[in-house]
Amino acid sequence: MTKTRRLTVLALLCAVALVMFTIELQLPSLTSVPGIKLGLSNIVTLFTMYTLGPGSALTVLGIRVILGGILTGQVGALAYSLSGGLLAYLVLFLLCRRIPVKQLWVLSVLSAISHNVGQILAAVAISQTPELWWYLPVLVISGIVTGAFTGLAAQFLLFRLEKTHGYLFSKK
Repeated sequence: MTKTRRLTVLALLCAVALVMFTIELQLPSLTSVPGIKLGLSNIVTLFTMYTLGPGSALTVLGIRVILGGILTGQVGALAYSLSGGLLAYLVLFLLCRRIPVKQLWVLSVLSAISHNVGQILAAVAISQTPELWWYLPVLVISGIVTGAFTGLAAQFLLFRLEKTHGYLFSKK
């Protein structure tokens, strides 16, 4: 893949992730429990990790979190999004070569749970309220459900693109 094509694809993936993030904010909450959402833009991060590699996935994540916070007026939430996103990315980075695409949903669950741990870490550090750790089991359960959903969606996307078009992208 040429550098120009790669940069163009990366820009499009960042745009898609940002649009998905923004649209998801407009959807009604899935539960009455605060802080739980599907994380649809994570589908793009997972897809990018397996198609363009870890550097590109980190770029998509970073741009989506920073621009998402600015464009939606949630600048105060940047610390939570960044801490959760970076911890989730770290898990994704460390395990993506060990977990095949056919089990991407498992990696997504682990990444989602890590995201929740990162957010709780940030919340405890910012609020100086260690009691917030009691909220983690609820977030872990939601991370299992939402992580499985986004992982299966990314897995389906990768298999479908491979089946219909062969390999569209190269990690190199």
